Amino acid sequence: MLNKTTTKWQALDWPQIERVSFQDWPLLVTDLSDKTVDLPPLAYDNYTSETSVEDSQIRLVYSGQTFLEKHIPAHLEAAGVIVVDWQEATVRFPELVKEYLYSVIPEKADRVLAYHREYFDGGGFIYIPDHYEEKVVIDCLILQDSRAAQTCNLRSVIVAGVHARLEYIERLQTIGEVANSAVIITEVVARAGSQIKYCAIDSLAAKTTAYIKRYARTENDAVVNWAIGAMNDGHTILDTDTYLDGKGSESQLAIVAIASQDQVQGIDAKVVNRGHYSIGNILQHGVILDRATLTFNGIGLIEKNAKHADAQQESRVMMLSDEARGDANPILLIEEFEVTAGHAASAGQLDEQQLYYLMSRGLPRQEAEFLVVRGFLGSVIQEMPSQLVRDQMVAIIDRKLASLM
Repeated sequence: MLNKTTTKWQALDWPQIERVSFQDWPLLVTDLSDKTVDLPPLAYDNYTSETSVEDSQIRLVYSGQTFLEKHIPAHLEAAGVIVVDWQEATVRFPELVKEYLYSVIPEKADRVLAYHREYFDGGGFIYIPDHYEEKVVIDCLILQDSRAAQTCNLRSVIVAGVHARLEYIERLQTIGEVANSAVIITEVVARAGSQIKYCAIDSLAAKTTAYIKRYARTENDAVVNWAIGAMNDGHTILDTDTYLDGKGSESQLAIVAIASQDQVQGIDAKVVNRGHYSIGNILQHGVILDRATLTFNGIGLIEKNAKHADAQQESRVMMLSDEARGDANPILLIEEFEVTAGHAASAGQLDEQQLYYLMSRGLPRQEAEFLVVRGFLGSVIQEMPSQLVRDQMVAIIDRKLASLM
């Protein structure tokens, strides 16, 4: 719940998202503290055995502070795997919370973070212990409850211990049609030699204004790979960073996005190379329909002393309307010698040669356009770890591209 604590967060600067103006969006809501929300328990019918990831060991469904479903096998709990909400985390595991909460994303670095520190109202803490040999697969559905005017300020912390392996699949969805904001923050810590694959399908509703921040940091030889589908229907900032602190650590960041109607999406993808021989790659493909705006900022930073680091990025935007606005903004910041870095960026319309090839084989133009767009997005979709998740992503893409058919 929101509280009335007096803070100075309003005086802090907004976070900087290049070429996107979002400061006037209704993101940082503070005027709901005196409103009583009396709703029946949240019922959900879109999360069944048929829609959960087939090889998941841990299944979670939660909204705010409430776990609607939590399944974790006894042998994982016995081995020290922790999956809890914040109330339980602070009571049972205060030392772990103290060590990892705010260890990747500072609590008051800008206006959004300071606001979230004051008003966050849910989320979870996930911890895989050191040297746990079995790969842990977690399927997590997060529901924004928009049946009434209320906030959705969630913070999650995910830690993979030394040499642990984690596959985390997250889906953000909205239930209800009331206009609300969502500020969702995730901190990911990859200890030495660990491997994390983080897959997310963000599909919040058109009346949701969202700021989604996911940051990770790596120790020596750790790997964090991201595969994110930015499929929200409302105005959205998606901010994803990886800090390659450890020697030989690695991050592959793949994002696919569709913007439609009058939507504005700003997507920041950043990899910071700090460790020797660290590798950071960014791949972003986006499609813009109608009067929407989509901005990709790809930021590769190789800091001083990151010898033999490698930073590569590719950002491509396809505009399918004369009123669509797209921007692919590559940024490379190199502070060290003996490194490798490169970028590719483009913003354009459908490839007429590809269309001609398909149409010459008998396909109608509309169907040819649809297939070209699907192929353009396919390179990122293939990064999704599960066939079921890929199928769900394709279904969302087909819904958003329905106007082409």
